Amino acid sequence: MTRRPAGHTEWCGRDHRCNLGEHRSDPIMVDLPGHGRAVLVRVRTAAGRDHAEIRLRVALAPAEPAARRQLAGLLADVRQAVTRAAIAAQPRPRRAA
Repeated sequence: MTRRPAGHTEWCGRDHRCNLGEHRSDPIMVDLPGHGRAVLVRVRTAAGRDHAEIRLRVALAPAEPAARRQLAGLLADVRQAVTRAAIAAQPRPRRAA
């Protein structure tokens, strides 16, 4: 069984990151030395669905209670970001003319 590769998108990195029919953009990085880093990659799956893949690395406080508060805050922020993205993807109702 042979698989015909799909064409690259305009944003695709066009290298080894494209694998099994998936296309991946070059990473976009936000780096705050000593504090954290975020890496965003746009991905189009073999099924044609686009996704944002985000990796975060955040420096945690040395004291356990403060680190746990940070983690709880991060989780709430990530949940809000995912919810906001899901709402933005919903089609808007048409207005009556």
